[in-house]
Amino acid sequence: MENTLFGIENLDVYVVMGILIVFGLLEVISGQLKRSNRTASDWIQEVGSMLVLSVMIKPLIVFAVFTIGTSLWSETGLMLSGRSLWLTLPFYLLIDDVLQYWYHRSAHEYEFLWKLHRPHHQAEEMGFFISYRNAALYYLLMPNIWWVGTFVFLGGGKAVAIGLILKQLIIIGSHSTLKWDAPLYKIKALNPVMTFLERIIVTPAFHYAHHGKSKKDSISDPNGNFGNMFSIWDQFFGSAVFTRKYPTDLGLENDPKEHWTAAYLYPILASDNPNSEISRGYKKKNTITMSPQMVDLKQGEKYLWCQCGKSKNQPFCDGSHHGSKHKPLLFEAKRTGPARLCNCKLTKAGPFCDDAHLG
Repeated sequence: MENTLFGIENLDVYVVMGILIVFGLLEVISGQLKRSNRTASDWIQEVGSMLVLSVMIKPLIVFAVFTIGTSLWSETGLMLSGRSLWLTLPFYLLIDDVLQYWYHRSAHEYEFLWKLHRPHHQAEEMGFFISYRNAALYYLLMPNIWWVGTFVFLGGGKAVAIGLILKQLIIIGSHSTLKWDAPLYKIKALNPVMTFLERIIVTPAFHYAHHGKSKKDSISDPNGNFGNMFSIWDQFFGSAVFTRKYPTDLGLENDPKEHWTAAYLYPILASDNPNSEISRGYKKKNTITMSPQMVDLKQGEKYLWCQCGKSKNQPFCDGSHHGSKHKPLLFEAKRTGPARLCNCKLTKAGPFCDDAHLG
């Protein structure tokens, strides 16, 4: 296993820790800690998760890969040794990032994975520690961590070390309160550069949109912008939204705010709040009815129409679609007055009823 970079043992670890320290100091200097409304539970989950991931989960996965690899495929070990970094680094990064894109996207589209990823979106303010806020099992199942172990086993340790540094810089930067891209968008001469850059890497504006609470602000898209390091996958797979703006309302709608132990250790521990998705036996109920609902709309106001059929606030979205492939439909009322909104979810004129429930 290669553990040196440019002749310095564990240099990648030192650089990654340096990145964390620099961003931490900059957030402190900017006054973020004074403005923060984080609770003790938030800090325990975020800092604790980072430490457990760094000193336990990642080493455990790498050890497991090496143990399995040397037992079953010993002849393939170190097969990439001596290969040019110009080949191994982009190969490592591209595979790593597309794996995380689909894992992250799946965590929004499948119920069990969503429950593991949900703590990440419970954060109501940004900050670099947010990037470590997930259930422990979420990281144990994360395919790109297993890819790290596999690539190191194959002899690509230097590519992994450099890749982790580059990746960490972008991820921490996209979660930080510093918003390094904001002043650059305002410089007209840099517009072509920033357009190119945001189409390649994940910027703060791009990722902040993913953490917004609702699409009603015309900035947020909690069900899009899944990219981790590169934004190219979102563009290729149709989940990209570019606004260059930052939502101010972050977190989850109707968040029951469980204790950090349940959020981090699910499914070993569950919430004692019966209204929580991660309580034992909790199931989202079907709230579809075979008749439209009359609602009063206000001209110019934006609404989110439920398409998953699970909302407790029909016909409008209440966030129950999280953990499924359904998304709410954003629409703006064209006039003030009553409207027949579909609640059978069969209409082809959504959100309005087209009498599909009669067929």
